[in-house]
Amino acid sequence: MDPLATRDSQPTSIAIVAGEASGDLLGSLLIGAVQSAGIEADFYGIAGPKMQSLGARSLFPMEALSVRGYVEALGSLKKLLGIRSRLRNQLLAKPPRLFIGVDAPDFNLALEGRLRRRGIATLHFISPSIWAWRPRRIRKIARAASHVLLIFPFEEAIYRQAGIPATYVGHPLAHALPEPDRDAARARLGLDREGEYVALLPGSRPSELQALGRLYVEAAKRIVQAHPQARFIIPLVTRETRAAFERILFEANAQDLPLRVLFGHAHDAMQAADAALIASGTATLEALLLDCPHVISYRVPWLTWQIMKRQALLPWIGLPNILADRTVVPELLQDHATPEALSQAVTELLQDPSAREAQIEEFRIQRARLKRDTPRLIAAAIRPFLT
Repeated sequence: MDPLATRDSQPTSIAIVAGEASGDLLGSLLIGAVQSAGIEADFYGIAGPKMQSLGARSLFPMEALSVRGYVEALGSLKKLLGIRSRLRNQLLAKPPRLFIGVDAPDFNLALEGRLRRRGIATLHFISPSIWAWRPRRIRKIARAASHVLLIFPFEEAIYRQAGIPATYVGHPLAHALPEPDRDAARARLGLDREGEYVALLPGSRPSELQALGRLYVEAAKRIVQAHPQARFIIPLVTRETRAAFERILFEANAQDLPLRVLFGHAHDAMQAADAALIASGTATLEALLLDCPHVISYRVPWLTWQIMKRQALLPWIGLPNILADRTVVPELLQDHATPEALSQAVTELLQDPSAREAQIEEFRIQRARLKRDTPRLIAAAIRPFLT
């Protein structure tokens, strides 16, 4: 038995906070890594369904933290601050052995800083994108985190130069996702093996669906005009997003669109698709890891976009392009993300097998860089804080 499990006959207490679906996935992989290492731990804090399925207790609903952009966050600021204050008070009243912030830097770093000043070890799992924008956050990270787990190889030099303890663990998804198998994915979804499919992934947040759902439907209408044989699949994770998408179809007069809504199964949808239209975010990395050729798009309110543009350090926002340090996947953002432009970019992928293969070739290069024995590396980095 692990010695960590025998202290006072109680599991080691680990507080953990994830803020959205991608963080829930990363958090579940971290919890699984700790459990696989034989460390008996009680995880609690703010957790999504995947983390809860592994035993994590959520003291507040994760959905309350799923806010994108500066402008949108202002409307939820009072609620977010209230949740953070109540959680902080609970953790200070009964300190955990370790606090782990999973992404959500605007929420987690301030909480980590307060806990660390009170003597609680803090670990931040995945670095904020300081290499892409807001580089001055490195100072806040230095104050907030006892240790940072890095998921991209180029981040090591940044943290070493800043003097912040950090460990590159590889990307959990590169370790966890299976080798892509289009035929098997189509069989699982009951799709025609020889059909032509386009996956639509407008994002996991309701606000993203509101911003991009109608845009993707209008693009799909144009794609099917150019490619009458094309069929569409869209994975949605909740009843709320399914209902919202059905309203979008009605408003767009697109009920006859050859489209199938999936409950989850995003990874199968990516593997099964000949091409995809994807909102910028973790899903673009998942598409890379699953050999899914795609087009990246995004829209945010005008003020949010102006702020982001002024703080950006790189010419791309899509992770496949950032990893490759060149444009591999088309990016159509803000005013450039029109139904006409999106449909044309996806249609070009459908019509040109060499364009799809060029993306996939680069995807496989990057997957090899990201794939490590991530669970073992995570457990090894966490263990010193629990002894």
